[in-house]
Amino acid sequence: MEPLMALAIGLLYATAIYMMLRRSIVKLVIGLMLLSNAANLLIFTSAGMMRGAPPLIPEGALAPAGQVADPLPQALVLTAIVIAFGVLAFAVVLIRRAYEIVKADDLDKMKDTDT
Repeated sequence: MEPLMALAIGLLYATAIYMMLRRSIVKLVIGLMLLSNAANLLIFTSAGMMRGAPPLIPEGALAPAGQVADPLPQALVLTAIVIAFGVLAFAVVLIRRAYEIVKADDLDKMKDTDT
C-alpha cells in the first residue's frame, strides 16, 4: 500500500509543480491546492499506514492496550487542511480583484501594469 501511496504523492507533486509554472493565475492556485494535498498525504504516509484503535487509555491503566493510531500526524494534517483552505479563500479573492483591475488572467500581463 505504501509504494502506491508514494507513487500517488509523487504524481501529485509533479502535477502541482507543472500547474504552478503555467502563466494562468487560476492554474497557479490549482497547483497550490494540489501541493497542499500532496504534503498532507506525505505526512500521513511517512507516519506509517496502519489501522489501529483510537489512542484512548482505559481508566486505571498507564498505557493504551493493543495497537493504537498515532494522533500527531492526524492533528498536523487537520491543521494543514484548515490553513490551506484559508490560503485558498484568500487567493480566490485576490484573483477576482486582480482580474477586475487588469482584465487578464495571464501573469505576464499582470506584471506589466502599474496601478
